[in-house]
Amino acid sequence: MGMGEEENAAAEPVTETKPLGERDLRVSDDEREHVVGVLQKAIGRGMIDLDEFTERTDRALASRTRGELNAVLADLAGLYHPAAASAAAPSYAAPVGYSGGYPSGRRFELNAKYSSLVRSGPWVVPPEMVVRNKYGSTKLDFTEAQVQSPVVHIELDAKWGSVEVIIPEHAAVDVNSITDVKFGSLEDKTRSNGHMGNPRFVLSGRVHGGSLVIRHPRRGLFG
Repeated sequence: MGMGEEENAAAEPVTETKPLGERDLRVSDDEREHVVGVLQKAIGRGMIDLDEFTERTDRALASRTRGELNAVLADLAGLYHPAAASAAAPSYAAPVGYSGGYPSGRRFELNAKYSSLVRSGPWVVPPEMVVRNKYGSTKLDFTEAQVQSPVVHIELDAKWGSVEVIIPEHAAVDVNSITDVKFGSLEDKTRSNGHMGNPRFVLSGRVHGGSLVIRHPRRGLFG
């Protein structure tokens, strides 16, 4: 090799291969189809409408990397694996071990302002949740719900609105932490406060100018 060839070789830049991050990894057909299944759960819970479901499904099926697939579920609380969360954005986890649970260390919030909010059927219940109700109505029906823990903590912030809580016959409530009831009412029709029950719903917070009613499911033809 001559002097000129040595100089040309030295002038050539050295290309470094950057390691791929988690979001750059390619996804499989199984992962895409799994996300579509998660979106079906989201539409069943009223988190997205039919148009959004169609648009997100198209994006999921066209995704090539986990970063692109993450974006489809990023704003849907509780619909990604807790262990997959990252500082940048919720990361998608593979189908194996997915439980449809809520991320740990994060309280789930329900808000009803000048509107009606209902959770019923086989909805997934997080261990902790906050219910904010202002000039609206909230109905939480745990009869067929998928309760993830033996104790569910529910913090109420109800102002000039109604909250109705329906628990199974074998469950119980604890309302002793609701110490602020002003211009409102609290009625436990289950008479289970302080009794043993599984699951146990521990309510706290305040009820101002509204009502809180706790009852069992109605029986009979007209339920």
